[in-house]
Amino acid sequence: MTDWPEGVARHVLARVDSTMAEAARLAPRIAGPAWIQARVQTAARGRRGRDWKMPEGNFAATLLFHPKCELTQAALYSFVAALALDEALSRFIGPAGRLSIKWPNDVLLNGGKVAGILLESIGAGGPLSHLAIGIGVNLAEAPPAAQLEASAMAPVSVAGETGLTITPDEFLPPLAMAFDRLARQFETYGFAPIRTAWLARAARLGETVVARTTTQTTEGVFETIDDTGAMILRTAHGPRAIAAADVFF
Repeated sequence: MTDWPEGVARHVLARVDSTMAEAARLAPRIAGPAWIQARVQTAARGRRGRDWKMPEGNFAATLLFHPKCELTQAALYSFVAALALDEALSRFIGPAGRLSIKWPNDVLLNGGKVAGILLESIGAGGPLSHLAIGIGVNLAEAPPAAQLEASAMAPVSVAGETGLTITPDEFLPPLAMAFDRLARQFETYGFAPIRTAWLARAARLGETVVARTTTQTTEGVFETIDDTGAMILRTAHGPRAIAAADVFF
């Protein structure tokens, strides 16, 4: 196999409940990083335990690895993953579509959601805990609107927006290479260069957005992200740091 990161395993499964569940099962038995890719998932889920359906031809994979940072900083790998997704998609799409990154964990194509990221820690706490990064990309087809929450951002697919056909097997190697390079940068130089690159691709930076949790709604101008990855909004009551929320615009 060419164009694949050194020392990283690759497991391709015809059918599995979810790649995140398979990562949890594999974690006690693997020493190095591994990508787990599935052709079909029967019980996948997204953020906050939401159901997530994967039409045939779309991409679903999880990267399982030991984060080289304290567990409190592991969430910053979501920004690494978002940049890797942006880079891999850009390699295929080029000028055929407009990509941006929506805080905290989605990639947009022409303003619609084309990809999502889910992070979970596996095992006991500490710097050597496993981290699982699940990634789904609508390569061939967007999920039906009936499967989505009423307030969810409209999904799009690469094929629908650009007319390009990209198979999951074609997509994984560029994604794995991009993540490997960006993760090494993060582990060597810290979050600052990742933050700068992420902000250059951020959706609605400088515009008014709404951040909503189960208990609170905050509206403000999206000014930046801080060194913890929190979204900084300029509100009528001053700056607010949003650590976790669904964002609407």
